[in-house]
Parts: sequence; C-alpha cells; structure tokens
Amino acid sequence: MNLTCKILASFLLICFFSSKGAVSGKNIIIWGALDHDINLDIPDFPRNNAIDDILWKKGKTKIAQRKYDRTFYQNNETYEIFKNGTLKIKHLESIHNDTYQVLIYDTKGKYVLDKTFDLRILETVSKPKISWSCINTTLTCEVTKGTDPELKLYLNGKTIREGHEKVIVYKWTTNLNASFNCTANNTISKETSTVAIKCAEKGLDFYLIGGICGGGLILIVFVILFILYITKRRKQNSRRNDEELEIRAHKVASEERGRKPHQMPGSTPQAPAASQPPPPPCHRPQAPGHRPQAPGHRPLPPGHRVQHQQQKRLAPAPGTQAYQQKGPPLPRPRVQPKPPRGATENS
Repeated sequence: MNLTCKILASFLLICFFSSKGAVSGKNIIIWGALDHDINLDIPDFPRNNAIDDILWKKGKTKIAQRKYDRTFYQNNETYEIFKNGTLKIKHLESIHNDTYQVLIYDTKGKYVLDKTFDLRILETVSKPKISWSCINTTLTCEVTKGTDPELKLYLNGKTIREGHEKVIVYKWTTNLNASFNCTANNTISKETSTVAIKCAEKGLDFYLIGGICGGGLILIVFVILFILYITKRRKQNSRRNDEELEIRAHKVASEERGRKPHQMPGSTPQAPAASQPPPPPCHRPQAPGHRPQAPGHRPLPPGHRVQHQQQKRLAPAPGTQAYQQKGPPLPRPRVQPKPPRGATENS
C-alpha cells in the first residue's frame, strides 16, 4: 500500500514539473486604443499538424476555443479566433482591461504552449490647440483628450517646454517672429500642431484694439439712433394729444352754438322771435287805467301798444346781428277796436 502511494506521488510530481516547463512565467503587455480593434498574436506558435486544441481565457472565463481545425466556441460580436490561434477583440472598451491566457494542446492532450497577455486600453490624444496673445506675450498649448498625454513645445525646432500634462504655457520678453510646434503623444498615438506668430511690438495687439474701437463706435451710433427715435415718438404723441384736445374743444363749442344763438360779450341774452309764441287771438289788452304809465309819456291806444311791444321783442339788441327766422312768417295779432267809454261803463 505504501509502495503504491509513493509511485503515484512520483508520477504526479513528474507531470507537474513537465507541465511547468512549457509555461512562460512572463506576461506580455499589449496596448490597445479605445474604440479600435486589436489582435492578440501568439509568439512562438508551433507550426506542425500536432496542434489539436486552442483555448482563450479572460481571467478565468473561457471566451473562445478552436479544436480539430474548426471553431468550437467564440463570441462573434466581441471575439474572433483564427486558425493560427490569434484572438481578435472588436471595438475595445475600458472593460476589456484584463489578462488574457491562451492554452495550446496537441493531439495527445499534452500542453504545448501557454501564454498570458496583459491588455491595457488607452484613449488616443487629440490634436493640440495653440493660442497666444501679443499683449500678454504668452503662448498656450493644450490637449483636451488622451490618456496620460505628454506635451512638447518647440520654438524654431528647439524644445523649450515639455511635461506629462494637458496644458503648457510659454512667455516671451522681446518682439516675436517665430514658428512654434506643439506635439501631444502617449503610448498609442501622436498629434502635432504648428503656428507662425508675429508680434511687432510688445503689449500691442492691433486686431484687438481695432475690434474694441469698432465695437465702441457701433454702440455710440446705436445709442444716438435710440435717442432720436425716443424724441420723435414723444413729439408725435404730444402733437396727437394737442390735436385731440383741439377737436374736443371745437366739438364742445359746436354743441353750445347749436343750443343757443351767438352772443356778444356784455350784451343781454335775447330769445329768438321764433321761440316767443304769438298772443292768442282772443287776448284783450288791459285798460289804460290799470297799468302804471311812465311820466312824461303819452299812453298809446291798446292796439298800438300791443303792436309796439311785439316790434320791441323782434328788434335785435344793439351791436348784435339780427336773427333770421327760417320758414313762413308768423301770423300778425288781431287788433280789437276800442269800444265807447259809455258802453264799457254800462257793462
């Protein structure tokens, strides 16, 4: 029993050490670009017909396998395995940062090759942007995208600034007429921008000054036009109000003229003759003895007294215009003859 156990333990140790001899203890670092495809090629791949099984793992998860010269398993949307064992990963994302292991067996089920890849995904750098100001005598180079970018600034082909950062600034002290190159790069990408700068005088930017002056002039013109517009509108509103007041006053005066005749200042209002009703036909004037007589005036006969009063009413006031009556003439009053004194006393 003890002999059997010793023989079995020896066999397991031999198998273990023979297998470890085929495994490489060094991982292969592979850099991949975000949103791009990548192929994991197997170095030292055996070129013989004894290869029977190729297995790929991501961590401890099986992702692709090729067996007996045909594909046994793969995820077509993300992974694809070729006949020579190369694994293709499509459209790299940050979740693909991981270790990938390939195991190769021969037709007898023996390890032939074992390789491990350390895949690292990076974002490619963007084209650097260069900006400058002749007033502040400064130049800035900036990169907006990229994993761990390195910037280098060159003046007429000579390096003047560099560093692992996304923004670098350069300041000059004399008049400038030179060419600048700015380069951004990381392990998987590289981009460069070039500009030619000419600043005639320190602290003077003619384009900026011209823009400020032009903007100020436009603002002044706008303010003047606005003031003129407001003034014109006020004048129009004032003229409109005056016209409305004049029309209203004229309308009121017309209504008053229609209600009463024109009168001269200081004169006594006179009623028009047409508004005075004629005396009734049977009207009999009072006897001369019943009315007080003005001293020094001779009393008039009754018929003449009535006619005199009507003529006095119809006569216009001095200094006024006679009122012209429209329509047919008014009837004249009938004058009663004076009865004899004896008949009056008898009655």
